[in-house]
Amino acid sequence: MSQKDSKGQTVSPSLPEGVKNYLIDIDGTITDDVPNEEPERMATCEPFPDALETINKWYKDGHQICFFTSRVEEHRKITEDWLNKHGFKFHSLLMGKPRGGNYHWIDNHIVKATRYKGNFTDLVDKKEIIQVFKD
Repeated sequence: MSQKDSKGQTVSPSLPEGVKNYLIDIDGTITDDVPNEEPERMATCEPFPDALETINKWYKDGHQICFFTSRVEEHRKITEDWLNKHGFKFHSLLMGKPRGGNYHWIDNHIVKATRYKGNFTDLVDKKEIIQVFKD
């Protein structure tokens, strides 16, 4: 998977055409919004059925699934157990996403963001105004 730039230097790899690297929040996105201050609820909350179905479809279609959560490292086991118990297919789990929302992700790779508003479905094309750096 090693790739080189025009100078022959190794660069970070890119996924094959059409494969997405989904970074998916947990609390308030695939299940109830459970704060870190109430970890006992992390084991008993139920997944949103449309999220489970859609994410597992994306996994089956060959996309990379990474759950990216504001839960802290001490909640890793309860989170992995919950994901596995409910049948979520995934490749990785990143803990410690900053809390508070209003995220603006800056990266050298293409980044697309979708705000969860109550329906977890396949993605559709839609034109929106976004903030970007000057060319």
